[in-house]
Amino acid sequence: MKLNTRAQSAQQSRNNSPIVLVHGLFGSLDNLGVLARDLVADHDILQVDMRNHGLSERSPEMNYPAMAQDLLDTLDAHNLERATFIGHSMGGKAVMALTALAPERIDGLVAIDIAPVDYQVRRHDEIFAAINAVTEAKATTRQQAAAVMREKLSEEGVIQFLLKSFVDGEWRFNVPVLWEQYPHIVGWETIPAWDHPALFIPGGNSPYVTEQYRQTLLQQFPQARAHVIAGAGHWVHAEKPEAVLRAIRRYLADQTN
Repeated sequence: MKLNTRAQSAQQSRNNSPIVLVHGLFGSLDNLGVLARDLVADHDILQVDMRNHGLSERSPEMNYPAMAQDLLDTLDAHNLERATFIGHSMGGKAVMALTALAPERIDGLVAIDIAPVDYQVRRHDEIFAAINAVTEAKATTRQQAAAVMREKLSEEGVIQFLLKSFVDGEWRFNVPVLWEQYPHIVGWETIPAWDHPALFIPGGNSPYVTEQYRQTLLQQFPQARAHVIAGAGHWVHAEKPEAVLRAIRRYLADQTN
């Protein structure tokens, strides 16, 4: 599946690796815009809508081998031989899965607040309930949708994030499939070791990347380094964009030296 994309050319061409930015669950290609706006200074940027999100195609299948194949198909569609991949949450797992499918196409890998593990936890049931409540209420504007969601969700930041995908009274993600395939999204199947430098950026307050996952992570990414962003939760790049960009730029510099 060729994904819907937004491509931007580097403001200064320095023959750097192009960067593909991959959003997480309930997101869209806009989500990592704060990173794109900085990194486009010296890298070509490709932002993607993952399957069943944004303006990309719908599919009943929502697992990481399929999502990795989508990224590969999208590289081919843009005639990109290799790229550096930066993914948040679900997007980070999709990028990790790509190392098993096409390791030779990856210049670098940055995973933001996610580990290559089966979490076996449902963290999004309240979000699903809020999304479905908006649909049942037949809300047509974001203002109406927000009022409905505030009855289910207390975090205004989460509500505003979700509303970015509410357009003309419709959700731009495939809610039934995301619900049905949710075990695959939080799940993981162990992949062969990718023995190249990888950067993991956990939020210091987040439960997604903790010491208990260290051994499993290093088995699959033996050259991984972690840069913990203190005081940040799961939305690390939104909460502490400057710190995240410093870590990414340090990693990119190391890759070219």
